Amino acid sequence: MIRVLIADDHPVVRAGVRALLDAETDIEVVGEAATADEAVALAAELAPELVLMDLQFGERAAGADATRRVRALAAPPYVLVLTNYDTDGDILGAVEAGASGYLLKDAPPHELLAGVRAAAAGQSALAPAIAGRLLARLREPRVTLSAREIEVVRLVARGASNAEVAARLHITDATVKSHLAHVFSKLGVSSRTAAVSSARAVGIVR
Repeated sequence: MIRVLIADDHPVVRAGVRALLDAETDIEVVGEAATADEAVALAAELAPELVLMDLQFGERAAGADATRRVRALAAPPYVLVLTNYDTDGDILGAVEAGASGYLLKDAPPHELLAGVRAAAAGQSALAPAIAGRLLARLREPRVTLSAREIEVVRLVARGASNAEVAARLHITDATVKSHLAHVFSKLGVSSRTAAVSSARAVGIVR
């Protein structure tokens, strides 16, 4: 029996996914989480084989961080991302955080069920479009930011100051400036506004 925890901040989404999974004889939904912190706490408490994780919880893109925390547990479950977001930054952040798979919410039911079974068995479970994007990244030289650099750019895109970015990510102002310097260099820009514009243009942030 595959024990699954559903982590999504939309009750309708959780209900729909639960109904789909409950109809399967080899899958059991053991809990639901409406926040990233709750997902981590329930993963530790309920010890599921798999967490179905959204990337966006309210205003916060906290799913990748929650994935990293879940995978750092003493007996870590696998994590399968189920989200609406498919930018390169979203995908890279989730994979670097330890997600075993990445599916979009418009995936057909059979694809989701196959992904749940594959991810719970420790196999890769990628939506065809996502797999194609990752393959393209390997084949074509492209600008690549680290997961932390992407987090910094995302916050800057929302209008956060260096001090606010530092507070949100629990790092120093100097570290924020260092990350931004690397971002400017990689994107070939010289300002925060240009960095955000360039990152959006190449699909690094949404």
